[in-house]
Amino acid sequence: MDYVSALVPPVVMAAFFIALVRVIVKTQGGAAKAKEDAAVDAALARAEGASRNSAGGDA
Repeated sequence: MDYVSALVPPVVMAAFFIALVRVIVKTQGGAAKAKEDAAVDAALARAEGASRNSAGGDA
């Protein structure tokens, strides 16, 4: 019975890891992908605009 108690924790951790990976894969894309991409693009544009403004103001 020692082998059962030795194998249970790795099997449980593997099951949780597989479940986590499946959730991550399922949540990629879908209806929210366009909204998330737009939010990232807007944040990058703001950061790029701020860096250009600060570089332009120093000259």
